[in-house]
Amino acid sequence: MRKVKSYFDEGYNWVVDIDLANYFNTVNHELLLNMLREEVKDERLISLINKLLRSGVLVDGLIGFTEDGVPQGGPLSPLLSNKYLTRFDEMLESRGLRFARYADDCNIYVKSKRAAERVMTIRPASLRMS
Repeated sequence: MRKVKSYFDEGYNWVVDIDLANYFNTVNHELLLNMLREEVKDERLISLINKLLRSGVLVDGLIGFTEDGVPQGGPLSPLLSNKYLTRFDEMLESRGLRFARYADDCNIYVKSKRAAERVMTIRPASLRMS
């Protein structure tokens, strides 16, 4: 909140709310686990997270296996999302944008309507995670 307040104090009064549509359902497990391995050296923890990711979901009384995606609403989801979306943050920073993100919720702060319209033209192709 302090960061967001400082953006407003600096004149960044226009907010673009970014919706990462279907984010939680589309996380690539292998890519996420490799990102985690960069910082987590305990392979037992990586294996436990892998089991969580692949544990499946209950739909209409039937278990559906999950090949991608991160469970929503659990205590681990925001942590995994923040790690996975680090590259998204780096892309925003490389463009000189001011933003605040928590899990898949992101607001970008700009100084004018025109700048907000420019931000809204960022294409998903420029956000590739691989």
